[in-house]
Amino acid sequence: MKSSSASFLGAALLAVAGLSATKLPGAAAAEQSTYPDRPVRLVIGFPAGSATDIASRILAHKMSGLLGQQVVVDNRPGASTSIAAVLVAKSAPDGYTLFMAGNSNAVTPSLQKSVPFDFFRDFSPVALAASVPNILVVNPALGVSDVPQLVEMVKRNPGKVFFASSGNGTMSHLAGELFGFTIGSRMTHVPYKGSSQAVIDLLAGSVPVMFAPASTVLPYVRDGRLKALATTGAERSRIAPELPTIAEKGLPDYDTRIWFGVVAPAHTPEAIIGTLADAVNRALDSQEVMDQLAAQGIEPFKGDAKQFSGHMQREMTRWATLIKSRGITAD
Repeated sequence: MKSSSASFLGAALLAVAGLSATKLPGAAAAEQSTYPDRPVRLVIGFPAGSATDIASRILAHKMSGLLGQQVVVDNRPGASTSIAAVLVAKSAPDGYTLFMAGNSNAVTPSLQKSVPFDFFRDFSPVALAASVPNILVVNPALGVSDVPQLVEMVKRNPGKVFFASSGNGTMSHLAGELFGFTIGSRMTHVPYKGSSQAVIDLLAGSVPVMFAPASTVLPYVRDGRLKALATTGAERSRIAPELPTIAEKGLPDYDTRIWFGVVAPAHTPEAIIGTLADAVNRALDSQEVMDQLAAQGIEPFKGDAKQFSGHMQREMTRWATLIKSRGITAD
């Protein structure tokens, strides 16, 4: 009998140890209820000073006050954001390591043979966050004053109108390809290593057309050195509301804004996702944040987890179609 009692006690202790190792449901719930109780890391796949970095820092600062814990931006650029994405995908699903996903993650699977993560398998969307409108600009010497005139010129001279971009597979590249595809013609792509050199040659007239971030080209538009024809988003930009959209000028559904949103590792508890989403949306509703973003040529682009997931799926589908039909590569 004594031996039987000892065996029972030993088994009970082992069971308790096992439950402790795997965390009791109540303990997990308690942990979620105190979230966050330490700093949160927001990992981005771009260098300091990029639009994604600037927006992330503005958002992180406001979220820190709302969450009661510091939200720290961690720059891990490289490999079309895959370095940052993989780091977060492999992190614990506890809400303390987040990733700022965006356009590149919708495009890369169609441009590269192998991507080391799957957005829908490896991440839980939290909330859409911000967007950067592109502007279709031309050198005044081109002699066009609106989108219909450019459309006519490109159709009349297929392949003879050149457009600059910040590199193969970037949104400025895909915007130009989508423009040609939509009108049933083609412009010739001239890739650069970043927007700065592209804009220098655009100003010089070496390349007459570019779909460029608003923050990069608006100063040159306002001093008359470049001519802005339209913005590339679905709605008029708050930054340049006087400009029509390309969609307004005869190309329905044309939308090539740069966008990004916060995601967490897959299987992050819904309660934590909810806390984070609330902080993102409250930050974006803040006049302070809206003003800071606008000063940098960035706009709020809100959407909950479900809307984010649907948006990403639509983006992946449409860019895959374009990339395949135009034979676009990352090289």
